[in-house]
Order: sequence, then structure tokens, then C-alpha cells
Amino acid sequence: MKKNKPFRLLVEGINDLHVVCNLANRLSLLETFEVEDIGSYQQILKVLPVLLKGTNNLQRLGIVVDADENLKGHWEAIRHILLDSQLYSSVPEELPKEGLVVYPDDPAYIIFGLWIMPDNNLNGMLEDFVTFMIPEKDDDVLLRKTDDVLKELEENHWNKYKSVHHAKARIHTWLSWQDEPGTPMGTAITKQTLSTDGELCQKFIAWLNNLFECIPLPH
Repeated sequence: MKKNKPFRLLVEGINDLHVVCNLANRLSLLETFEVEDIGSYQQILKVLPVLLKGTNNLQRLGIVVDADENLKGHWEAIRHILLDSQLYSSVPEELPKEGLVVYPDDPAYIIFGLWIMPDNNLNGMLEDFVTFMIPEKDDDVLLRKTDDVLKELEENHWNKYKSVHHAKARIHTWLSWQDEPGTPMGTAITKQTLSTDGELCQKFIAWLNNLFECIPLPH
């Protein structure tokens, strides 16, 4: 997506960028916004107060971050930045399940949006969100086998990955057993190995559209 658009979406890392961009391309979303990899959650917290004050032609700003193991803490940190800016009097106490879109008191400032992976409700990360894109997830034999294998690894302490990265091991193991093993998550969306029809994915797309007006109008 082109740079210097007035609508920007900041993400934590390159995998997040690839997932969002491939999702946008798969669904033929309008290129109303650019996606930028900031590098980390902490870096997003660092740049957010500056961006809220207005930078160049920026009009709308969204951020996508992982809840990790601290959804409440991540929400509170971002909420306090919004309140400290004194630009938004309508910031809710609880993060909306459909994602946050908040309008400034003065329309000269930035419309702000927040989505905390996976679903604004549970601890987790991007990979948990992508797992919900597995077609007919509850009936997928390879996902059940993935869970059995990871359970055995973890019960015997054979896993080299940290427990906090279970979701990463889960989705990448499942992807490694598909038609082209090792396909990245973003590419798997484009190739339709992963489905965009699920409720959570549709909720994320609705949030993007609410913030960036990116769903094409029907002819």
C-alpha cells in the first residue's frame, strides 16, 4: 500500500503487516489506508502520543497490537495515552468487543482506532486470530492432530518454544501440513488455505471499514 496516506494502520511486526495486507487484497478492500510495521508494542506506545497531536496530513490512525498475556494492561496503557492527550472525552472504560473507534472532541484532530489481538476480549496474539481462520476449525482433523502433538511435546517438556508461543507453534504446525508446507500466514490467506468467512475475521474487517471506510460500495 502506498505511503503518506492520511489514514494509517500501525502494527507490531512484519507478520501482522503481511496478514493485514493479504487480507485486504483477498477481500479487495479499497486502498484507503497504509499499513506500517512499527516493530513492537513498546514502540507503538512511544510514538502514539506524538501521532495523536497531528503529524503532516494524518487524519485517521489505527493500531493493532497483541494482548499477549495482559489484555487489560495493554488496554489501560493505551487508554491512558488517549485520556492524557485531552483530545478524546468519549474513551470508554472497557475495550469494545467490536474494536475501538473514537472521535476527537475537536474534528481537527485524529480519529483513532484500536484492535487488540485476537478478539479484544481474550489474552493471545495474531496467531490465535489466524487460527480462527482455519476453515471449519472445530472439524479439522489436522488441527486436532496438531493439538495432540503439541500436548505430547509440552507434557514431556520436549518443546523448545516458550509456553507463551504455543499459538505460534500451533498455527505454523498446521500450515506445515497443508498442500505447500511452510506457507506464511499472509500467503495462506491469499491462497484461500485460510478462510475469511469466520465471525472473528468479519468482525475485524468491519472494524477496519468503520475506521478507514475501505469496503467497496455495491454497484
